Amino acid sequence: MNRIVIENCAVATVDAKDTEYASGHVVVAGDRVESVGEGRAPQGLEGVVRRIDGTGHLVTPGLVNTHHHFYQWLTRGLAQDSNLFDWLVALYPAWARIDEPMVHAAARGSLAMMVRGGVTTAMDHHYVFPRGGGDLLGAEIRAARELRVRFTAARGSMDLGTSAGGLPPDFAVESTEEALAATEEAIDTHHDPGFGAMLQIAVAPCSPFSVSTELLREAAALARRKGVRLHTHGSETVEEEKFCQERFGMGPTDYFASTGWLGEDVWMAHCVHMSDTDIQAFARTGTGVAHCPSSNARLGAGIARVPDLLAAGVPVGLGVDGTASNESGELHTELRNALLVNRLGAHREKALTARQALRLGTHGGARVLGRQDQIGSLEPGKLADLVLWKLDGLGHSSIADPVAALVLGAPAPVTLSLVGGVPVVESGRLRTVDEDEIAREARAQARRLARIAADG
Repeated sequence: MNRIVIENCAVATVDAKDTEYASGHVVVAGDRVESVGEGRAPQGLEGVVRRIDGTGHLVTPGLVNTHHHFYQWLTRGLAQDSNLFDWLVALYPAWARIDEPMVHAAARGSLAMMVRGGVTTAMDHHYVFPRGGGDLLGAEIRAARELRVRFTAARGSMDLGTSAGGLPPDFAVESTEEALAATEEAIDTHHDPGFGAMLQIAVAPCSPFSVSTELLREAAALARRKGVRLHTHGSETVEEEKFCQERFGMGPTDYFASTGWLGEDVWMAHCVHMSDTDIQAFARTGTGVAHCPSSNARLGAGIARVPDLLAAGVPVGLGVDGTASNESGELHTELRNALLVNRLGAHREKALTARQALRLGTHGGARVLGRQDQIGSLEPGKLADLVLWKLDGLGHSSIADPVAALVLGAPAPVTLSLVGGVPVVESGRLRTVDEDEIAREARAQARRLARIAADG
């Protein structure tokens, strides 16, 4: 069996005890972590194909992204001063005209930014399927394979257009039956339930203000019949709270509970405006949260109660969210933003530590995606998804604590990133694709979308 040995580096395992080594090693055998420990790697290892001197580096588990909208890569920088509802109304007319080449280019751009910044497991929540647009979910799956990133494709849907009291325009939604049939087909065609799967499918109606109650209920039943996870947006804004109270006579969490949308197989994006009772309901049912601090700030949604969620035992991971509300598109910056934004909340400087932020971006995300036994920490037998961060340059030169350097310091360069033991980033550059070509194609497709949207 071929082995890769990394040694002389700081190691943050993010295991149950948050074990760290000031100078340690990681041995990768095939697609698994074989050993992690203090000092140099064991002597006499056979089949060593690569030995890396990690002096000046920190090795961590690969980052896990738990919420995104890849297609939004083509509409970055627009509606800069809008809240969520106004932002959606401004951008839906363009989004409703996306097609397969656009989504493929946008997915490659979104994935490239994340993978280059240490993401080894990505997810996307795609819910806009214009008629005649082609195989949009397939376009994302192709992009993930090209970049060789572990991928959860959340097949989204909307069936509540403006004529039925929803937010999206009518031409941007599917019928309930179409959405359910296409989602089931995606599961049957693409979902891999196995250990080490590179592609999994989740069932993901968009939100309470774009989806009918029937679709929510039937989607939950479908997901459980097929044994896959469920994802949606929840409690993101005060406007959503008002919408649910006016339309359903209850808040978002109670509404989700009434439709079968709480449970260990469910995670929701944002969860900003939650009461103590809401948090208790999530904790009691094991419902997870994708925390998106930059997007929440960009849209003025508010500060999620992450310290309270964690204290209650709610699974919490980090999400980039779509790059129309987080233009940087990088998950490693969310480690820092999660810590800083939450310190502006009620708990102030006691809200989150640097190590809690790292856990959100690794083991927390793995738990939210239901893959904590496979990824999210550096432990023997787990998949060899890891990142070697360079911390001996100018940006981190006087920070003695490597985890603090990674979380609080400038974005750290990635010297090496492995997915299942295979290098996907080397010296800050993607191994499997041409970044410049991705950028050129994304620019071309963004211009094309802008022209089509302008023509109406």
